[in-house]
Amino acid sequence: MGLSMKRRAWLGVAVAIAFAPVAAFAQGGLVIFAAASLKNALDDIATSWKDGGKPAPRISYAASSALAKQLEQGAPADLFISADTDWMDYVEKKDLIQKDTRVDLLGNRIVLIAPRDSRTTVDVKQGFDLAKALNGGKLAMANVDAVPAGKYGKAALEKLGAWDGVKGSIAQAENVRAALVLVARGEAPLGIVYSTDAAAEPNVKIVGTFPAGSHPPIIYPAALTRSTKSTDARAFLDLLKSTKARPAFEKQGFEVLVKSASST
Repeated sequence: MGLSMKRRAWLGVAVAIAFAPVAAFAQGGLVIFAAASLKNALDDIATSWKDGGKPAPRISYAASSALAKQLEQGAPADLFISADTDWMDYVEKKDLIQKDTRVDLLGNRIVLIAPRDSRTTVDVKQGFDLAKALNGGKLAMANVDAVPAGKYGKAALEKLGAWDGVKGSIAQAENVRAALVLVARGEAPLGIVYSTDAAAEPNVKIVGTFPAGSHPPIIYPAALTRSTKSTDARAFLDLLKSTKARPAFEKQGFEVLVKSASST
């Protein structure tokens, strides 16, 4: 199966995931919309929450852009965690979140990855030749116009002078985890994902790290939605801000931005 066919299959899966929230809500209980890159850490925290005697939350992972649009279209959720401030700003301007609950929760980095057995190494710096490193292959990225990971990646490539050389060779995916899969399966020789995604996938390796100054700061804000009726929503958000959640985030490589986290 060629890259285009496999990519279409994975994009189809990603679209299905993106529309999962409505079905999840129909089952009742706490519903969380979360950026796809949070899956491993948030799954661990949700397990801890359940082990503490609480009903298991239903977490819908997708691109922040897709989730924000679903909130705008009326999809019910209790908590939204975005992979950038732009999409949280978007839903805030639409009056879809409780502004006083908004908090900058986590930080992250973007990296260049290759399949685990690749011998490629790339010195990611001003003027580096990414097109040469691709050697005619595709660069896997989340959608560069809407998805945070893709936007950060494009901004970094533009800043470093590499975008023009590769813009015609981008394999754009629905979200960052779909881009990760393209590289893990060897369908793309290189990809740009979060460092936390690379840490979660044993079939890829990091071959370069983008300088922090090459793109806007990567910040994950969280907030309760305006429509939430769940009595557990605030407690779960408090858990995310607490010292109890910190190990799960740090294990995946996130930077915890909440400095005054309680022991909730």
